[in-house]
Amino acid sequence: MTTTNLRELATRENDGVEVSLFWNPAGNDVYVLVSDEKTGDQFEIAVGSRSPLDVFHHPYAYAPALRAA
Repeated sequence: MTTTNLRELATRENDGVEVSLFWNPAGNDVYVLVSDEKTGDQFEIAVGSRSPLDVFHHPYAYAPALRAA
């Protein structure tokens, strides 16, 4: 995901983990981006029909790789 055309709606950071909520006005899509400064891991979640604030506050519950484990 490139953040060039996206609008940041919210962001939070705790213990090196940054979580950001983005809206793409062109497609009216919402994404949550999670970045872990300590490990360098990063993933994004397309919110879809889910609650954007729920995904923002609980991104690991919606992370595709973690759900498959």
